[in-house]
Amino acid sequence: MKTIGIIGAMPSELKDLREALPKAETHTAAQYEFYINSFPQADKRIVSVCCGIGKVNAAVCTQLLIDLFDADYVINTGVAGGIAEETKVCDIVVSSDVMHHDLKPPFLDNYPPHHSCFEADPLLVSAAVKVCQEKRETYYVGRVVSGEMFVSSSQLKDEIVSEFHPYAVDMESAAIGHCCYRNGVPFLVVRCLSDKADEEGEMSFETFEKIAAAKVAAIVLAVADQI
Repeated sequence: MKTIGIIGAMPSELKDLREALPKAETHTAAQYEFYINSFPQADKRIVSVCCGIGKVNAAVCTQLLIDLFDADYVINTGVAGGIAEETKVCDIVVSSDVMHHDLKPPFLDNYPPHHSCFEADPLLVSAAVKVCQEKRETYYVGRVVSGEMFVSSSQLKDEIVSEFHPYAVDMESAAIGHCCYRNGVPFLVVRCLSDKADEEGEMSFETFEKIAAAKVAAIVLAVADQI
């Protein structure tokens, strides 16, 4: 049986997905509640979990998902800040790779696993692109970066863009990708943009968070259906 792990940082990022997959079994570990659903196909299950905000939470939760449920794939879903100039609120970003924007490459490169960029699984990326095209969503395939901060400053945004050239910024994706890399588990990040990571970011996030979360949940479920 294939196990697809789906991680969201906040309950709102998993609300629509869980409503589409009712009657879940639950399992609690390390204060995380894992929702276990059989997919329509008999040989597939989805385990969804809310990891909490930040990279430490995301890494701990990802490792538990892999260890306890032997996840074959991990998909990180939810909202993010659009950081590339061409992106707009409610666009979709599919990860090509993930990086830590608050842990600089020269430092990270001195320690295992000896690089700072973690590539998403090509087959999962292709599946997400196909779904976005079928749903006629505006999407971008590109880098997602993460740090222990909500980016709502044009100055910080410009610094991140200059150094990393990402399409989206959040607080969990890099940790999830990093953990999956070390475990040899294919991963993908699919985020819907709730803001533009600038001075209006907090207001935009509050306005568009639920819309963005619902949109990306539908995409992730369709991707899981293709795996």
